[in-house]
Amino acid sequence: MSGSKIVVTGASGVLGTAVHKAFEKALRYEVVGLKNKSIASHLVQLDLTDKEATKLKLEEIQPTWVVHCAAERRPDVAEKDQVGTQLLNVEVPGYLAELAKAINFTLVYISTDYVFDGRSPPPGGYTPESPTNPLQIYGQTKRDGENAVLQARQQGARAVVLRVPVLYGPAPNNADSAVNILVDVVRDQSKESHMDDYAIRYPTNVLDIASFLVRLTDLKFDTLPPILHYSANESFTKYQMCKIFADILGLNGMNHMKPVSTPPTGAGATSRPYNCHLSTTETEKLLPLECTGFRTWWEEYLHDGGK
Repeated sequence: MSGSKIVVTGASGVLGTAVHKAFEKALRYEVVGLKNKSIASHLVQLDLTDKEATKLKLEEIQPTWVVHCAAERRPDVAEKDQVGTQLLNVEVPGYLAELAKAINFTLVYISTDYVFDGRSPPPGGYTPESPTNPLQIYGQTKRDGENAVLQARQQGARAVVLRVPVLYGPAPNNADSAVNILVDVVRDQSKESHMDDYAIRYPTNVLDIASFLVRLTDLKFDTLPPILHYSANESFTKYQMCKIFADILGLNGMNHMKPVSTPPTGAGATSRPYNCHLSTTETEKLLPLECTGFRTWWEEYLHDGGK
């Protein structure tokens, strides 16, 4: 939408960075990226858990859209810091949804496929209407964040939930993405590692999601359903992704890596769903997905000097 003012929270993260850049590149938006602890000088510092500061900043900016990427996205960390995760993943999006009504902007809340248990996905994948049943604290808090946002929508807020799966793409540090980090594991053949060959994942490129969000803002809110799904359709286990990376990098063998075809167990193990395939049928009625091929993107990225 020409002349729109866009706020991107979590704009120093892998997804937030891509979204921020995509809106800037479109040239028809005024874009404000928010950060918390990042040193990036082009972003505005704001503690989203400070309600009063958040309200004042958004009243000052008067955004048309707020794309809420900020979250505690690491399941293991969520288990260890349940109070902090509850605050960031539930209370913050709920409050942003309240502000969406009060200040008159449209909120897009980025959620996750981990709101589902992944035990028996319907043919074609979970739909936006499928019952949720998260297996761990991360999925539970994201589901509760969804509920807070959707409740505000029922009370008149312009708010949409966008569920996405595991993400990859350009990242300052490979450790910032659960997919990118596998490149480092593949390269470091001095360390023996056990790699998940059990859970089925649908890695999706943040650049594709960012492009989709730019196109989404061209639509009228009245045409948007409460929940949308965005996901690539190629499926891999983490071990299968590692085999692709090894092949692209020309590494012979993966003897240092042992595939594990059973779910994680034991003390400290965080439950991961088996297969949370998201159906994108409803989304594709609105806009084409335009997803990049997994191997195609990584071949170009790694051969061009990407990490």
